[in-house]
Amino acid sequence: MKYNSYRSEKIAFTILFAATFLVVLPVIFIILMIIQKGYSVISWEFLFTMPAKGMREGGIWPAIVGTLYLVLGTLIFALPLGVLSAIFLTEYAKNNALTRLVKLAIINLAGVPSVVYGLFGLGIFVMFLKFGASILAGSLTLAIMVLPIIITTTKEALESVPQSFREVSLSLGTSKWETIRFSVLPYALPGILTGVILAVSRAAGETAPILFTVAAFYLPKLPESVFNQVMALPYHLYVLSTQVPNVDIRLRYGTALVLLMLVLSLNLMAIVVRAKFRKKKKW
Repeated sequence: MKYNSYRSEKIAFTILFAATFLVVLPVIFIILMIIQKGYSVISWEFLFTMPAKGMREGGIWPAIVGTLYLVLGTLIFALPLGVLSAIFLTEYAKNNALTRLVKLAIINLAGVPSVVYGLFGLGIFVMFLKFGASILAGSLTLAIMVLPIIITTTKEALESVPQSFREVSLSLGTSKWETIRFSVLPYALPGILTGVILAVSRAAGETAPILFTVAAFYLPKLPESVFNQVMALPYHLYVLSTQVPNVDIRLRYGTALVLLMLVLSLNLMAIVVRAKFRKKKKW
């Protein structure tokens, strides 16, 4: 009997390992291919100079700066709103039909194609509110797109905090908000940062939403206000690959490598911060 259980466990482990390997292998292959074909073009000039001659020469500095601006703007709008919404749904809202409907809508919004968000941003922020194609319109569109991710992960993080923490805090005479602020949020912070990591990854890599709301085809200068258009790495890569003829293929893979490293760097910073907070957890 023990032998059969051990054998079944070993077979299950082998199948799970094989499935994981089949998922990870293509990702590793793609990353290695991008590095192999793109590393030779990476230089100080490529990273920190303006594009020239219709993007066939020069660097991608405006696209890097534009991507960072959009990610920062997205977090400024989405993070406070997403966290506060999750706190309300978890700690204050009653479990009734309306609350369940809102939660279901949030889950469904996470699966909406990004091009739909782009069209929504075009209609609302660019045309109706007359922000024009700008950093503000692009950031608001991306913020709406990543809100379901932040709300869902924050809600799960809050629900993972033991109910006894709340009960002990309330029994000491603290208010509801003080309990959330000092006895719940500090322990839910690693989970909230997980949502931030996912949001940053999606916001930095999306092309469709910024195509309609902010991205410029060729703009060899830095933005001066939130109402300016910017170049962005995802759209810049799309343009190099489909719209600009006779472009050195190394420029395309070099741009893809920079985008990949930028996303990984932003994620790594968030992961380091999350790890520091996780060390403080005693339960």
